Amino acid sequence: MPLKIINSIASWLIKKRLHEIELFIKYPLEVQNEWLLKLVNTAANTEFGKKYHFKDVNNYSSFSYQIPLQDYETLKPYIERHRQGEQNLLWPSEIKWFAKSSGTTDKSKFIPVSEQTLEECHYNGGKDMIALYINNNENSQIFTGKNLALGGTWKTFESNNYQSYYGDVSAIIIQNLPIWAEFFRAPQVEIALMGEWEQKLELLSETTKDENVVSIAGVPSWMLVLFKKIIQKKNARYLTDVWHNLEVYFHGGISFEPYKESFHQVIGNKALNFVQIYNASEGFFAIQDKKNTSDMLLMLDYGIYYEFIPEEYFDKEEKMIINLESVELNKTYALVISTTSGLWRYQIGDTIQFTSLNPYRIKITGRTKHYINAFGEEIMVLNTDQAIAEACKITNAIIKDYTVAPIYMSEKSGAHQWIVEFEKEPNDLNYFTYILDNTLKEKNSDYEAKRYNNYVISTPQIIVAPPNTFYKWLKKQNKLGVQNKIPRLSNDRKFMEEIIKIINE
Repeated sequence: MPLKIINSIASWLIKKRLHEIELFIKYPLEVQNEWLLKLVNTAANTEFGKKYHFKDVNNYSSFSYQIPLQDYETLKPYIERHRQGEQNLLWPSEIKWFAKSSGTTDKSKFIPVSEQTLEECHYNGGKDMIALYINNNENSQIFTGKNLALGGTWKTFESNNYQSYYGDVSAIIIQNLPIWAEFFRAPQVEIALMGEWEQKLELLSETTKDENVVSIAGVPSWMLVLFKKIIQKKNARYLTDVWHNLEVYFHGGISFEPYKESFHQVIGNKALNFVQIYNASEGFFAIQDKKNTSDMLLMLDYGIYYEFIPEEYFDKEEKMIINLESVELNKTYALVISTTSGLWRYQIGDTIQFTSLNPYRIKITGRTKHYINAFGEEIMVLNTDQAIAEACKITNAIIKDYTVAPIYMSEKSGAHQWIVEFEKEPNDLNYFTYILDNTLKEKNSDYEAKRYNNYVISTPQIIVAPPNTFYKWLKKQNKLGVQNKIPRLSNDRKFMEEIIKIINE
């Protein structure tokens, strides 16, 4: 199809969609209330809908009163039955795709993904990402070349003669893309969804190095590995020496801040646009709609009803839960969603703040629990507690305290740096590290993937702290007392550098 016709059709579609976005910006509460009733009416005859009397829900008050707050553990029995082939449990249409992600108590969570969620949420998010970008960059040539998007992989799960499928949400999206989308993306689906990373990296770099790539999308840590491979293959100095028309990078999933300098070193002198998005296994939530800002427009018409738990209620058994009407600026909230995949009042674990209430714009502030997600590994305290306990058990070591933080990527892959204060040190610290590392791989599939062949995360680095190191740090922070604990995990290096300074004194 001639480029002129493509641009004409795209221009018409973009104007139409921008008008729809203006409507939910103008009437946000009305749009959300409309979606709430549509969700509960659609699912009224499901097993979950009958249990909680969806037919009696006629407003937010009755919805919040009748349906308890959920998490993965409470929905897991329904999800597992869905995977066995049972239907009409959480959502009336067939659910046969499940986005796999790491959980806090299991090695993996399996998030149901219905056809409606793919179409109305994930795909609309992708299209709106382009529409808003072009609206802010009228001279964009994004339709003159291809978008390079890294995908994960998916597998078949068979039980009781029923087949369902699971994998990274990126793989699910790519596998189910409409045919027309293939004209604008690279690499080929067969390569994008390969499971063996080393072979995949080779084919990715070989098949895309001569493409006219104009936009890229993916997790920063993986992207840097690919970029360096392509630059090496082309014997180039910068990525823009290879892809001359590259103009935008759409990023999300993990914080981009630590990678900015590495990206500038790889890209070269050409100015590149950076657009932040907020997408996850559970849905596509927000898109950066303004230039030179890091906050994002909350997308209100994707088949998601939003609720929020104020920070002061995170650790309380009885939680206050509010809807969009009651949120305030610059307060931290845990995100709760109800979706067209049957996730009802579901806590996804992310925390956000509102930077604007007209329109509703947000920024991601972290997780409700301690975590490290510097490279997309989603390490939880439970994982590190289990790993260090196993390492101590096998090596007969005894620990007093520990903390972990990332070392961000430069020319080499990143790593997790541990400061461990032992009561009894292991005889062989290298063996201790080996056990710890392999236990983490066993407990967390995302960490295992990022550790593969040291491409993204290298072997953990352990600093053995002298006696009373953590005591001295707590004293310096005026935090001596039983109510104060050492921060186990941190996504930045603030605590780590403070403690290292004490060690070096």
